[in-house]
Amino acid sequence: MNLIIDFIDETKDLTESQIAEINQLLNFAAEKENVDGETEVSVTFVNNERIQEINREYRDKDRPTDVISFAMEELGEGEIALMGEDLPRVLGDIIISIPKAKEQAEEYGHTFMRELGFLAVHGFLHLLGYDHETTEEEKIMFTRQKDILDEYGLER
Repeated sequence: MNLIIDFIDETKDLTESQIAEINQLLNFAAEKENVDGETEVSVTFVNNERIQEINREYRDKDRPTDVISFAMEELGEGEIALMGEDLPRVLGDIIISIPKAKEQAEEYGHTFMRELGFLAVHGFLHLLGYDHETTEEEKIMFTRQKDILDEYGLER
């Protein structure tokens, strides 16, 4: 398993060690989810204004949110899959609001890194097809998230 993560910190708020921690956590999550082969993901850290723009444009919700995922493996209408044996699997993009992560960490009474890790794993699981549209889906996804974070060592 080789997870290649492209990190973009538009906020310039995170330290190298914080980004390295998220890198380790997502690699751990990929291992737990049996993601095999060469796989790519991008993680972008943004401010509230930027995530609100994205949320408005792609989800018709004109407010900032904490994390948005764009799965590349979900084909839209009229799209065709590009398959090649030598091409890495591209899961998609995770976009995280740093101000929201800080605000929620304070609100929930845990560390900023716990919240950032939670949002990264949440976005990653969405890329793998997990969802929380129904109570049953939510139970499965949130249990999985908690198990990965706890086993990694980022408990609440």
